[in-house]
Amino acid sequence: MIGDHTNTGSGGGLAAEINMTPLIDVMLVLLVVFMVTLPVVHHAAKIALPQASSQREDLRVPHVDITLDASGQIRWDGRVMTGQSLETALVSAAKQNPQPEIRLVADHMVRYGEVASLLSQASAAGVAKVGFVTDPVSSH
Repeated sequence: MIGDHTNTGSGGGLAAEINMTPLIDVMLVLLVVFMVTLPVVHHAAKIALPQASSQREDLRVPHVDITLDASGQIRWDGRVMTGQSLETALVSAAKQNPQPEIRLVADHMVRYGEVASLLSQASAAGVAKVGFVTDPVSSH
């Protein structure tokens, strides 16, 4: 037949062979790598992991709202305060554990000097966290 070639040893025919040597070399290298790394995985350092509860903790930070309106009146969580009673309340809040976050709600017409005075009183009392509450600006 036309497509049949047999190798008769005279060098006239095609002989198709797959060279298995590179495949065997790669497989032996992979075998050696896995044999070396397997004991390392089993003899890893023993670590005692910390225990944790599966219950959700309440992570809300206590806070106090100090409102400063346009007339200069100061309110502590809605109660009207004077200068001395505000200082006493700030010192008391600073001693609490955990310390509440002071949220300052100031009217936009309040002068900066009044806000700065309130901040310096809070700092002098030992309050660590003071935040400003603002209204978001609507963009149209």
